[in-house]
Amino acid sequence: MPKLTLSPASRTEPDRRTLIGRDKGLLWHPYAPLDGEAPYAVRGAGGTRLELEAADGTRFDAVDAMSSWWSAIHGYRNPALDRALLEQTGRFSHVMFGGLTHEPAVRLAERLVELTPAGLDHVFLADSGSVAVEVALKLAVQCQLGLGRPRRTRFLALRGGYHGDTFAAMSVCDPIDGMHATFPSLIAEQVFLPRPPAARLQPDGTLAADRSEVAAWICILEDTVARHTDELAAIILEPVLQGAGGMHVYAPECLAAARRVADEHGLLLIADEIATGFGRTGKMFACEWAGVIPDIMCVGKALTGGYLTLAAMLCTPRVANAVTQSPLRALLHGPTFMANPLACATACASLDLLTENGWQEQSARASAALASSLAPAAALESVRDVRILGAVGVVELNCAVDIPAVTRAALDHGVWVRPFRNLVYTMPPYISSASDLAAIGAGITAAVALVHG
Repeated sequence: MPKLTLSPASRTEPDRRTLIGRDKGLLWHPYAPLDGEAPYAVRGAGGTRLELEAADGTRFDAVDAMSSWWSAIHGYRNPALDRALLEQTGRFSHVMFGGLTHEPAVRLAERLVELTPAGLDHVFLADSGSVAVEVALKLAVQCQLGLGRPRRTRFLALRGGYHGDTFAAMSVCDPIDGMHATFPSLIAEQVFLPRPPAARLQPDGTLAADRSEVAAWICILEDTVARHTDELAAIILEPVLQGAGGMHVYAPECLAAARRVADEHGLLLIADEIATGFGRTGKMFACEWAGVIPDIMCVGKALTGGYLTLAAMLCTPRVANAVTQSPLRALLHGPTFMANPLACATACASLDLLTENGWQEQSARASAALASSLAPAAALESVRDVRILGAVGVVELNCAVDIPAVTRAALDHGVWVRPFRNLVYTMPPYISSASDLAAIGAGITAAVALVHG
């Protein structure tokens, strides 16, 4: 089948009287040039659907296969989240967190301690996922300082990892495919391990990988940590599923080995659960695939159900006590909008929905439906792999995705996707119906077939 492309000659200059025309050249969009492809205008949203308009005036009623970058797990205009936000607005919208506290922040911290693996008893509320990672890295260094190890200031991270776009977070992202080369004098040099061996979901619900590959990777882990022990503060990783670095599912044994080796060498283990947390992989937190409890955990994205930016970092008493008993005593971070009451109140309502609506059943239903609806994509010549984990479906191509063409083709089939690199993937809202999930799979398959064959 011939490849469908959107040539530069076919693009018309947007009408400056329209929203899209006013946007062009005025606003930067994520990882896009000012003069790049025109965005789609959002005219409305409700439940799992987006009302979109293209630059040519075409309108679409599309199932959101992305949960707005994995955050809107309860859909749009959710009554419970709307109510929580409005009720808190009626009390107060924001107060500084320096020297003050409030009910939504305390209640949210209590809920997070209750939901996360046992032992993560202390909470720092941050502005965003990247900031939560920055705080986690700071905490690890301060902890090592408090334990009398001031030289331990570097981090061991994974190839294929992604932890955010701020400077310290960038330093622990993939050093080749990330943004290291663009800011060479500003990004700290860290230590990296190869990407862990790939694993696949088995019929019995476990994740399995090639044992020899896992054993070889663990040997590299052990050797690398042994060589760098005196300078490493912590190991940081995304548990089991690397998200923006390639939607790579890897063996839980590698995560367990990281926990063991960290303990043997006095390192902390930082789990970045910003994308994987709150049920996305089929477990409440992806660390549970390996039965591992990290020293520090970062959560975000789905925390407020996609309503407001908020993230959190949790740690164990051992880590917190090391900082408290050090000369510094305080964790050296304090954003202006830390613990924003509106965000905290909405997050509490989101976590209530998560537990009340049976996230396990929602994730299992999405997993089975995506496995069925995306299965036909595996037969396409352009497709290298189709993989499913929890409420995550990935179609990996053997070439770079023509993003504008695939996006438009999927919209023509009633589905909003945002591909990247060689991946067309979905992380649908948990409230997606059987028909939504079937449409997502069919739309992705049809778009890939039309554009790439």
